Amino acid sequence: MPRGRIRARLRRSSLYTFGCLRPTTSDEVPHPLQGPGYSRTVYCNQPLIHEKRYLFYCKNRISTTKYNAVTFFPKALFEQFRRVANIYFLLAACLSASPISPLSPLSMIAPLVFVVGLSMAKEALEDSRRFVQDVKVNHRKARLHRGDGVFGLRSWQKIMVGDVVKVEKDQFFPADLFLLSSSYEDGICYVETMNLDGETNLKVKRSLEATSSLDNDGAFKDFSGTIRCEDPNPNLYTFIGNFEYGRQVYPLDPSQILLRDSKLRNTDYVYGVVIFTGHDSKVMQNSTKSPSKRSTVEKKMDYIIYTLFTVLILISFISSIGFVAKTKYQSTKWWYLQPKNIESQYDPAKIGLAGMSHLITALILYGYLIPISLYVSIELVKVLQARFINQDIQMYDEETGTPADARTSNLNEELGQVDTILSDKTGTLTCNQMDFLKCSIAGTAYGVRSSEVELAAAQQMASDEEQDLDLSSFPMKKKSKVRSGNVREGEEVELESVVTSKGDEDRRPAIKGFGFEDYRLMNGNWLKEPKSDVLLMFFRILAVCHTAIPELNEETGSCTYEAESPDEGAFLVAAREFGFEFYRRTQSSVVIRERFFASGKVVEREYKILNILDFTSQRKRMSVVVRDEEGSIILLCKGADSIIFDRLSKDGKMYLEATTKHLNEYGEAGLRTLALAYRKLDDQEYSDWNNEFQKAKTAVGPDREAMLENVSDIMERELLLVGATAVEDKLQKGVPQCIDKLAQAGLKIWVLTGDKMETAINIGFACSLLRQGMKQICISTMNSDSVTIPGKEVIKDDILNQITNASQMIKVEKDPHAAVALIIDGKTLTYALEDDIKHHFLGLAVNCASVICCRVSPKQKALVTRLVKEGTGKTTLAIGDGANDVGMIQEADIGVGISGVEGMQAVMASDFSIAQFRFLERLLVVHGHWCYKRIAQMICYFFYKNIAFGLTIFYFEAFAGFSGQSVYDDWYMILFNVVLTSLPVISLGVFEQDVPSEVCLQFPALYQQGPKNLFFDWYRILGWMGNGLYSSLVIFFLVIIIFYDQSFRSNGQTADMAAVGTTMFTCIIWAVNSQIALTMCHFTWIQHLFVWGSIITWYLFLILYGMLSPTYSKTAYQIFVEVLAPAPIYWLTTLLVTFTCILPYLAHISFQRCFNPMDHHIIQEIKYYKKDVEDQRMWTRERSKARHETKIGFTVRVEAKIRQLKVKLQKKQSPSHS
Repeated sequence: MPRGRIRARLRRSSLYTFGCLRPTTSDEVPHPLQGPGYSRTVYCNQPLIHEKRYLFYCKNRISTTKYNAVTFFPKALFEQFRRVANIYFLLAACLSASPISPLSPLSMIAPLVFVVGLSMAKEALEDSRRFVQDVKVNHRKARLHRGDGVFGLRSWQKIMVGDVVKVEKDQFFPADLFLLSSSYEDGICYVETMNLDGETNLKVKRSLEATSSLDNDGAFKDFSGTIRCEDPNPNLYTFIGNFEYGRQVYPLDPSQILLRDSKLRNTDYVYGVVIFTGHDSKVMQNSTKSPSKRSTVEKKMDYIIYTLFTVLILISFISSIGFVAKTKYQSTKWWYLQPKNIESQYDPAKIGLAGMSHLITALILYGYLIPISLYVSIELVKVLQARFINQDIQMYDEETGTPADARTSNLNEELGQVDTILSDKTGTLTCNQMDFLKCSIAGTAYGVRSSEVELAAAQQMASDEEQDLDLSSFPMKKKSKVRSGNVREGEEVELESVVTSKGDEDRRPAIKGFGFEDYRLMNGNWLKEPKSDVLLMFFRILAVCHTAIPELNEETGSCTYEAESPDEGAFLVAAREFGFEFYRRTQSSVVIRERFFASGKVVEREYKILNILDFTSQRKRMSVVVRDEEGSIILLCKGADSIIFDRLSKDGKMYLEATTKHLNEYGEAGLRTLALAYRKLDDQEYSDWNNEFQKAKTAVGPDREAMLENVSDIMERELLLVGATAVEDKLQKGVPQCIDKLAQAGLKIWVLTGDKMETAINIGFACSLLRQGMKQICISTMNSDSVTIPGKEVIKDDILNQITNASQMIKVEKDPHAAVALIIDGKTLTYALEDDIKHHFLGLAVNCASVICCRVSPKQKALVTRLVKEGTGKTTLAIGDGANDVGMIQEADIGVGISGVEGMQAVMASDFSIAQFRFLERLLVVHGHWCYKRIAQMICYFFYKNIAFGLTIFYFEAFAGFSGQSVYDDWYMILFNVVLTSLPVISLGVFEQDVPSEVCLQFPALYQQGPKNLFFDWYRILGWMGNGLYSSLVIFFLVIIIFYDQSFRSNGQTADMAAVGTTMFTCIIWAVNSQIALTMCHFTWIQHLFVWGSIITWYLFLILYGMLSPTYSKTAYQIFVEVLAPAPIYWLTTLLVTFTCILPYLAHISFQRCFNPMDHHIIQEIKYYKKDVEDQRMWTRERSKARHETKIGFTVRVEAKIRQLKVKLQKKQSPSHS
């Protein structure tokens, strides 16, 4: 590895001022580690010591499963019997074994075992996927010191505290490590923490000087030391400990700690000692246990069961009281009961026992009020719904070959009730790819290529037909004349359009990181520009002001760059394409190849690096001081425009106005911007400053950072503005359009990211969660790392005051179009999530159009999710793609994992997984809407049919002296839920569509039927129950009235109980299946087969059952062929009862559609009469109405632009009218 050896000679610490350089001297004071929370002792290179009882630490094996082999049966059974209906049927199954049961034990036990067993098997299957992923992680290999300076491979799960581990480039750290040394001479290494905090820019870590010489395997033959540090905790950004080595004690801080699941980058290898293993590691401390989730509909179903159970107990008591009265006062007169042989449950002398016995009998007999088959049907329907989600070709990602995956089917209907989406940023909304797109130099804007935000906004404007502006034919990036119908001829307003042809949409930069297009700067044409000297300085700042390392590709001869951040890499690629290639870095200089295209010459120019003032989130800028080949000393600076503009000299503001205008345009286009400036220094000025700088750099003590910042601030003033860059943080395909559609569907969107505030705000603009003119409320606090308890109370009071003032500002806002965004960072969030503030914070957040939380840890993501879920009481959905998102994915009501570049941890913890964020639109607006309505209608119908059936048994009891006699044959009762009414309701749950999928997307406001719970509120539930009560009364009493004293047979005999019961059951089958046919909006051949096939199946069963010997068929022998079919009264009664049963529902739905239609009713009428084809204007008008009022998204941004345009039109018109 010759290249590795060359790079190893670089002392990388010389490149950094603030980030990692810590002067290590004998004067450093070790941390005082006394009191609770600092009890951990690690003996380096002596792992077996930790096997002793008093030092026993957890293994490195991890488990993210909900169950294990021991806990599966007790926990899974507990989950099943959280369903109150299952508890009832368990008791009923036990009681059915007694002699007083009216039904056989098998008919009660078998359905319960089937339901519970099926659900437990599904749980086991879903949890096994997590188990397989855990096994893969635990069996990863790492190099461990085996002794005598020899390293060998060992699985992660066998790593122990105290082990010395060697991790190589692009490998994950297997545990939390203390960094001993690296392939670089001074112990520097680069770490990517994307799995922890979502950030893509690399973090710099540095070992202690005392251990940096341990840079080969043999050096660890006799190595030993002791680490005393804090106990396991979830704080990712803090660490306190001491390292005892060579009779000295060295203080440790987070810059020496390498966290599990972060990755080694740009460094050939590092050595480290294991401090925390397995569930003690910080990433696992940030994780939460896999929760058991139940949907809102399922929880509400429990209350319906309670209601029905109350009704069941009530009618059972009524039946028992009636039975006691009959037994005590009338049974003694019934000579046929043979009083001498009477059983105890009918004995008038033991009336209390008789009453209790009959109560048990009644509870079992009327159990059909509570449908056990409902759970089986719902489980089956949800599995089939999940299969349709998995097979949806519209959610299949062709690039990766990844389909959607409903990993759990328990929450399908919850997808249709989401109120708030909490999204990660990096890898979820963005692709982690930066493209240099535009720039402003010397007050001139360069770059004609449109950003994705501009393209999508322009397409939205072009297709916005309800406006009277025709924007559809604009060429790219030309000033087009827009004529309004309200403007007189000759009055025109210029509007910049970025609508491109279809071919332009799919174009991608040929060079990764470079999407710039403008002939004025390419191929050396910049030399012809009027201010070429300023352009030259701009390109040189891009090429020199950074800390990247070039790597020469020997095959192509060009350089690739290992930069700390994607932005920096994009700047270097841009500089190379402009002709200024960063080619080589030495210990003290950088070499740039400057290509002047006119002459064809390539000149190597060397710049000596005198100082680097690196970027931090507090400074928001980065500077280098260089000496060029002419001997001039120049400070080159790049940073946030707000910071740079405040540091400009009077002469340096020449291009300030124009640059500010361009920066606003770039921000509106969703681009990330930086301002570039420079300052020339004379030798004496630099020498005096450098002396102060070196003093600050080598200072020891808590004031060192402040001293460095003050000295740097002195130099970074009196700057000359050169221009600004605009880089596009590539959004994932379709993200802006998806967010726009979700916003129109009424969903609130929060972004929770580990990135710094500036990055998150830029992405907010890119996604249209933020826009120009939107008020931004930034809740922030002072640096609170070492604040005392009284000081923390002051900070909390300050935060509460900021929240109160912001809430008051929103209340007094009168502009209906005004929108407010809330932005808060992780440190402030620590206080905002405390019990006495969190509800104030939530109250402010829910009143804001969008919320962005920056620099948040995985634990904070989960806590924010919990606050929103519990504080609002509404359904939350969390979506992310990394291990740092697992906590919020598990905490939310619904967790969605994106199978992206950050591994599969998020997917394994999720309930649903998709390949791209844009598929969330279809998952919610289409499948969520359908699943919610299907499940809601299915459950309501289930209770309707079981009430209609079960109450007829009760009515007959009253007619039969409360004897416990059923009017129906046992087989009728078994087949009612299992065969004769099960398939139609399953087809309703699987195939029902109120509107097609494309209409769901065109009318996103339809989605609000779910969050508003229009189809499963108590009004609708009680309505269906009332319908069941009405049907039971009609069926029983009409049949009894018709058959009571009418001759039924040809010889004048009346119908017996078997004929009445079978007729009554026939009416039930016809009524409930006709009712479901009226309920369905969308019919396929499957629904027709199941609905009408169920009715035919009933008649076939009667024929076949009647053919059996009377030993088996009993009173049903030949009942259809010989008794019912020849009797016209049987057929007429069936017809009359069925029509009477469905008449109220038919009248209700007709009245509703005519006088108070719901949204989907109107759409169905339009589609039925083909008005969507014949009257496009009306169809478009209806579509515009079907947008939920929102203040985020492209549509709102377009409407804001149109309002601005109208204002301009009015201003142009007013002078002419005057």
